[in-house]
Amino acid sequence: MELKPILAQLIPLHRTLASADMDKALHIVGEYMPGASNYQIENYAPGSTVWTWKVPERYVVHEAYLATEDGDRILDFTENSLHLVSYSLPIDALLTWSELEPHLYYSEKRPWAIPWIFKYYQRDWGFCLSKEQFDRLDRNIKYQAVIRVVFQTDSKEGFKVADAVIHPLDGPTANTGELLISSHLCHPQQANDDLAGTVTAIEVARRLNVNPLPAGSMSLRFWFGPETIGTIAYLANHENLIPQLKGGIFAEMTGNQSPIAWHHSRQHNHLLDRITKYVLRTSEHIERDFAAHPANDERVINGPGVNVPCISINRWPYDEYHTSDDNLDIIYETQLQEAANVIEQIVRIYASNYIPIRTFRGPVFLSGYGLWVDWRDNWELNRAIEKIMMCFEGDHTIFDIASEVNLDYWVVREYVEKFRSQGFIVAKPIPSESPEN
Repeated sequence: MELKPILAQLIPLHRTLASADMDKALHIVGEYMPGASNYQIENYAPGSTVWTWKVPERYVVHEAYLATEDGDRILDFTENSLHLVSYSLPIDALLTWSELEPHLYYSEKRPWAIPWIFKYYQRDWGFCLSKEQFDRLDRNIKYQAVIRVVFQTDSKEGFKVADAVIHPLDGPTANTGELLISSHLCHPQQANDDLAGTVTAIEVARRLNVNPLPAGSMSLRFWFGPETIGTIAYLANHENLIPQLKGGIFAEMTGNQSPIAWHHSRQHNHLLDRITKYVLRTSEHIERDFAAHPANDERVINGPGVNVPCISINRWPYDEYHTSDDNLDIIYETQLQEAANVIEQIVRIYASNYIPIRTFRGPVFLSGYGLWVDWRDNWELNRAIEKIMMCFEGDHTIFDIASEVNLDYWVVREYVEKFRSQGFIVAKPIPSESPEN
């Protein structure tokens, strides 16, 4: 599936924390998610408490512009939504240059571009423009600043997020849990940050629907919404879900030409980290610590009181970040698909992995149960059989065993499954890392 056209549908929308265009964006995402994933949008009441945070108000922009005292409009929200600082307070005032200047924002590094600035919680107002335009403004005249906005608190039209679940073959298995794939889409006029992560997640969902994980694997939960506060609100409203989450992948900024970067989980050397390192072992990539810049929703998913091991996959840094230059021109279909490939490989290994525990005593009579491997057909596996059987004591996952015998994960998993089919092992799910509260 081509991903850049989906991104092109989303980028014109004024996607901020809670807005009509954010709702539209979530509905568009739902149109591309597999029908079997039960994609649904949830609504939370503005002002409601979610752990130590409050759900933000819905932001409605009726009009926003900056004009000269003669009425000539210099900046207009209708021409580019980046001109308005996100969540600006209302104002209608004639201002001197000294009064106006503290409320104007531009980029020194990219003087031709309009920056994206937000004031979600500071409660201020402002306009954004290029440095080149800022330098041309007359300092000796007055300017009319008009921002007509409403902060809605109607619980029926509130703050929205979306989720969906894709199950393995034969449906969910008790206690196996879920792997969370998360991305946000709340940055207006930004293509790579983070519509790219959103469409990459859609592609991963499509692939896992077309080619499901093996029976008994984890289910895959996909989440879309506003950055940070969206994840907080979602988990605060689904605390019963947290112990079922066995891992997380936060996907963002996946469309530009920088190499893949991955950020460790908070645990740093968790099974999820080791699998990610394995998947990327032959690819050019950058490796960073947990919550290294740019840190986002992994701080919530893998944060205090939640602690679900969560890595981040991105292509940071890139020069166009948080400016009008973060547009379709810097997005490449090949990069979006490559990121989907990486995430899919991590998911397929992590979600299908388990801890095999023996039910037998003594060496298994291999040839009597169809478990012997002819050395002429597969020398490496033949020589590894004894080591593999020695690892069925409940302290090795299949991935750990494959690493120890230096064989491909899927080769080892297929072989271990033959022991399972004979009743010689039982599968113990990957344990949860989340605390009780």
